[in-house]
Amino acid sequence: MMKFTQLKFSRPKYLQLAITLAGGLFLLFIAAPLARLMLSTSADRLFATANDPEVSSSIGLSLGMAAIATLVTSLFAVPFAWLMARKEGRWKHFISGLIDLPMMIPHSAAGIALLGIVNRESLVGKAASAVGIDFIDRPAGIALAMAFVSVPYLYNAAYHAFASIPKRLELAAANLGAKPATVFYSISLPLAGRGILNGLVMMFARGMSEFGAVIMVAYNPFTTPVLIFDRFNAFGLRDAQAVSALFILISLVVFIVLRILSKPEEDVRN
Repeated sequence: MMKFTQLKFSRPKYLQLAITLAGGLFLLFIAAPLARLMLSTSADRLFATANDPEVSSSIGLSLGMAAIATLVTSLFAVPFAWLMARKEGRWKHFISGLIDLPMMIPHSAAGIALLGIVNRESLVGKAASAVGIDFIDRPAGIALAMAFVSVPYLYNAAYHAFASIPKRLELAAANLGAKPATVFYSISLPLAGRGILNGLVMMFARGMSEFGAVIMVAYNPFTTPVLIFDRFNAFGLRDAQAVSALFILISLVVFIVLRILSKPEEDVRN
């Protein structure tokens, strides 16, 4: 009888060297522009920029509106992701493509699309004005633009988290008499929680950095990305660099804290 032995593949040293070199170039591509930006801004200039009321106000607005957009949108996106993960049909591909569309099209086009719906002369704009809400050049418009372009990150993360849950767990609870809402809140949501939390982090990070859609709906008050653009046009590269460096530092701190809180799954398994 012929015996088969397990083949063992060793990783050639030249392949490992090539991958390491490619990885180094990739990291350099990411790190070099950021390092150049930081090195071009002195500590004194960073402190002066941080004490600029317009800058600090724009940073607070960016963080606050991104948080509001993320939390409010999650109330709709997360349950819908669960529903989609449990349904079958070809129409799911169409809906998934539609949800992904805002992050694939130019964000200036996304802003124009939103503006056509929420401008003061539109049906939605008039209905919102009747209850005291205005989207044009208002924080509400900023949050709306942020949510529109960043919610696909949350939806996709939640969808895949729910899809990874064995259906037999939900069916067992349903067979024991649990209502769909109980199954969702007691079983599905806790098991998918880590994936959803990662999606919330990604949506928040994408929202706070949004420029194209925000500038079309609400040029004022300034979010930090819009302020950077305005400073560059008005005062040139040096002023824009200082605001950019400060915002990157704050974004880095916020993102690291959020990542630590979300505890990626690979860290938990280790």
